[in-house]
Amino acid sequence: MSAPLLDSPLPIAAAPMAGGPTTVALSAAVASAGGFPFLAGGYRTPEALAAEIEALRPAAPAFGVNLFVPSRDAVDPRAFAAYAAELAPEADALGVTLDPTPVVDDDRWEEKLALLLARPVPVVSLTFGLPDRAAVAALRGVGTRVLASVTAPHEARLARDVGVDGLVVQGPDAGGHSAVHDPARYPEPVATAELVRRVRREVDLPVVAAGGVDGAAAARALLDAGAQAVAVGTLLLRTDEAGTSPTYRRALTDPAFTETVLTRAFTGRPARALRNGFVERHRGSAPAAYPAVHHLTRGLRQAAAAAGDADRLHLWAGTGYRNASDGPAADVVRALAGA
Repeated sequence: MSAPLLDSPLPIAAAPMAGGPTTVALSAAVASAGGFPFLAGGYRTPEALAAEIEALRPAAPAFGVNLFVPSRDAVDPRAFAAYAAELAPEADALGVTLDPTPVVDDDRWEEKLALLLARPVPVVSLTFGLPDRAAVAALRGVGTRVLASVTAPHEARLARDVGVDGLVVQGPDAGGHSAVHDPARYPEPVATAELVRRVRREVDLPVVAAGGVDGAAAARALLDAGAQAVAVGTLLLRTDEAGTSPTYRRALTDPAFTETVLTRAFTGRPARALRNGFVERHRGSAPAAYPAVHHLTRGLRQAAAAAGDADRLHLWAGTGYRNASDGPAADVVRALAGA
């Protein structure tokens, strides 16, 4: 039997939720309940990430850090400019000006990698693609277990070939960004448990499963499918320790929002969100251009959050969002594990 990927008493991990919801307090609460927390390195400066890591170490000896693997895809400037023009009325409504020039951004990948090599953490997970073998080997060389996020068997095979220790198998019901390696592709509509079984038939690596975890029964089904642990994100969004904005929190319980959909409208990469007006107006027209579209809409989304405008905000949520509750995050972890 494979050695455990995650050193925690319970087979429950807190998924990294970049952009605010994941906090040191949330991660510490998850660890206190016996779960395995992941800090979200995406969108953080290396300095801020370093501070979060050191703040978490005393409370969680076993934890992980998630990094976004930078895209190598070129942006079509005409398609990008057309989308910026389409979004101009949305920006005008919030008093925001959009820049039609695509931003090139690698999320300071090299600096964050250097940080994690200099000050190793137990686990690093990778999202949005794969780095070269040298980066994986370097992390493993300092004693870090490396996990790659995948959404299909062919991605799992590629991850195996760069030498990772294990996989985060993400089903399409997961909230927030899909981990698809190609942002022009939407994930196949398949139950996460079935996806875990397909991946395990193809690749002999241990698995953490994510997507569609709406309670203890869903978590148990993923463990029964062969996952070593289950990652949960959406169910933690309303907890006391999460950094979820007030507008976002209210939307998760607002009966006006009745379903989630996959869309590239906010960032140029498929992501599951509550269906709101922005999604409806732009769901089919956003180019597959992450992170350029993310930067294009960032100021607009920040203004929407500040104004309490849930119609124009990226309301990331998995299909089980109705089961997200307030209260301590530790209670969510224990309930998922049946503890």
